[in-house]
Amino acid sequence: MIKNNRLAILTGLAMLLGGCAGNAIPRATPPKAPSAAGPITAPRPTQNNSLIGRPANAALGMFGKPRLDVAEGVARKLQFAGTTCILDIYYYAPRQGADPLATHVDARTPDGRDANVPSCIEALRR
Repeated sequence: MIKNNRLAILTGLAMLLGGCAGNAIPRATPPKAPSAAGPITAPRPTQNNSLIGRPANAALGMFGKPRLDVAEGVARKLQFAGTTCILDIYYYAPRQGADPLATHVDARTPDGRDANVPSCIEALRR
């Protein structure tokens, strides 16, 4: 009789706690469509290096063919790689209809550690 009571209590607790768990897997939310209020605007640059504010042709002229050239929505990413570093340059148009300009640059070593952006630019120019 005691075993049946314990089993009933444990079953009741399991059901109660299971109801509190909710969804275990978060659902992805789709990206929001541009609002009717206006076009998508580019992020404002917060960096200061020789690539910021320049079009993709400037980087292509400095470094040659990129390792990656990826377009995603209104954004573009160029990636250049050398033996000492990997450089990612992100481009957005400052306003609708304008040419995309570099707004952000990341640099890292081949093993994934952060690298100095100006030093990486110089290394890749050589």
